[in-house]
Amino acid sequence: MIKNFTDHAANERTYLAWIRTAIAVMAFGFVIEKFDIFLIYIGAGLAGAAPPPASRHGARLLGIGLVALGIGIIVVATLRFVYTSRHIDDEARHTVASSATGVLLAVLLGLLAIFLLIYLAHLTL
Repeated sequence: MIKNFTDHAANERTYLAWIRTAIAVMAFGFVIEKFDIFLIYIGAGLAGAAPPPASRHGARLLGIGLVALGIGIIVVATLRFVYTSRHIDDEARHTVASSATGVLLAVLLGLLAIFLLIYLAHLTL
């Protein structure tokens, strides 16, 4: 029997949840970057005007930002997984790891979401 198996299994499930989240964030960034042309035509159609010249700078930045954020999530999740795995079987008492990195990633995702909201509002107005 593996010592502290339930703790190791919970740590692995948490790690895999972070990886799934990172993949979803990166996929969303890819979709935004590649399918921005549809947003331009939809915005022009709602405004009743001809589509503007393709200015994809905002979508490209947002897409790259989301892919970079996904990579950051994978790096942080892997470091926390290894850190927690080492401390599960250690007999010494340890303090809980800081949640500052999780909060920082959430703030970055929130800022990117605000940027997307502004970008979409700019296209439709």
